[in-house]
Amino acid sequence: MDKIVIHGGQRLTGEIRILGAKNAALPIQCAALLTDTPTTLRHVPRLSDVKTMGELLVGLGCTVEGDRTLVIDPAGVGSGPLEAPYELVKTMRASVTVMGPLLARYGRCRVSLPGGCAIGARPIDQHLRGLEALGARIRMAHGYVELKARRLKGASFSFDVVTVGGTQNVMMAAALAKGTSRLENCAREPEVQELAIVLNKMGAKIHGAGTSAMEIEGVDVLNGIDHAILPDRIEAGTFMVAAAITRGDVLLEHAPIDHLHPVIAKLEEAGAICRVEPRGLRVIGPEALKAIDLVTRPHPGFPTDMQAQMMVLATAAHGQSIITETIFENRFMHVPELCRLGADIHVNGNVAIIKGPAKYTGTTVMATDLRASASLVLAGLVASGKTEIRRVYHLDRGYETIEKRLRQVGAKIRRFHGAPN
Repeated sequence: MDKIVIHGGQRLTGEIRILGAKNAALPIQCAALLTDTPTTLRHVPRLSDVKTMGELLVGLGCTVEGDRTLVIDPAGVGSGPLEAPYELVKTMRASVTVMGPLLARYGRCRVSLPGGCAIGARPIDQHLRGLEALGARIRMAHGYVELKARRLKGASFSFDVVTVGGTQNVMMAAALAKGTSRLENCAREPEVQELAIVLNKMGAKIHGAGTSAMEIEGVDVLNGIDHAILPDRIEAGTFMVAAAITRGDVLLEHAPIDHLHPVIAKLEEAGAICRVEPRGLRVIGPEALKAIDLVTRPHPGFPTDMQAQMMVLATAAHGQSIITETIFENRFMHVPELCRLGADIHVNGNVAIIKGPAKYTGTTVMATDLRASASLVLAGLVASGKTEIRRVYHLDRGYETIEKRLRQVGAKIRRFHGAPN
């Protein structure tokens, strides 16, 4: 197992280029199953989750070539089992997003139930209810869900709760359904809007993406396309926090500014300067950060995927901050590790009270999930001495070579391969 070692205290200066968004790339890879012609995806991040999705597509019969530019040819799909096995779904929940495309295109699929994960249960009942509304017959047995339908039919469906993956699954299924579907209480995230853009380029007729209600006119055929993935707003937000807490001056090239307004607002509230420039977003950290309060909400609210990183900023700020997590019930697993480094954080249910500024001192910490891993890297950047982060395979799911990119702006950070965990 790899580990990352950081010698903190360095001011970050320079430029970091923001890469393609993982949470957009994964469902768009699945969308390639809706066609019988190749799809080319550009600006794809080199991440373990993207690789896992590629392996799933290959198992379904696709050929997948390239990495930064992916070419997905679904010509071989349908001749073998249409199944997402447990071995892949357990490592990446996004694997269940093949349900909608496979059901719509081939009329059947078998997908492992994902079960729980580190940050909460995250059931797929909304995915299934939406597909059932379109006409799917659903059977659960032996830890798998089996779906069948001769052809899906347009329907009206309202999600009980806002779900990004559920919205994406159902909208892909509805794109090939017979008739018109109306989906309500939809997720509004940029990654949902991006998928709609891709599907419409393929020939779908989707209206209202980015709002809580979508209307989808089903079509008979979709075609492969050439598309560049939008930049990753969570990666950009993570590097924004890195600049702010180190009193740095970092230009984030290609930062998706239109999708970063909640994060920009909180950083400016904390005293950082966020300046839009022709090549991206410049973040300049203040000499002393101010305390903040934030509540995670579905888009366009503050993203839950930035909560752990902002908690590190709060620990570096002067005064008391309060962070309330409303999306996932178990997303404070980074707190004990931050406290081991020297943070003063008290958790009461879904509320964390943070008193700063913390005097972080380096030690060995363990990553528990993707965004928790990022928070430990950020804390290590401002800790005195050496911080050693283990289980960094979590990081590789969502951040491409984060250690190299932080090193290019002045961080003293290195990855060691094959280190004991």
